[in-house]
Amino acid sequence: MIAMERERQIMQEGYSEERDEAHDHGELAGAAACYALWNCGYIGKFTWRLAMALWPFDELDWKPKDPVRDLVRAGALIAAEIDRMQRLEKPKIIT
Repeated sequence: MIAMERERQIMQEGYSEERDEAHDHGELAGAAACYALWNCGYIGKFTWRLAMALWPFDELDWKPKDPVRDLVRAGALIAAEIDRMQRLEKPKIIT
């Protein structure tokens, strides 16, 4: 589900590797945390306010749906952040 969501983000939303590169201050991980926090009722009934306050992107990009879908989005955002970080570790080959 997470891999399919990441593919959807790339193909339908245009969230390419190049676009991810611009988010070098943890925004992808932060967005993932917000989607997870949105569904984290054990902390308290107002976690949605905290999630929205911490959302690192434009307000129009905040699109929570249902618990499973939100957690899948969180997983895909984490995967995008991991991929971004791993690309940073690879030496660039100049041709």
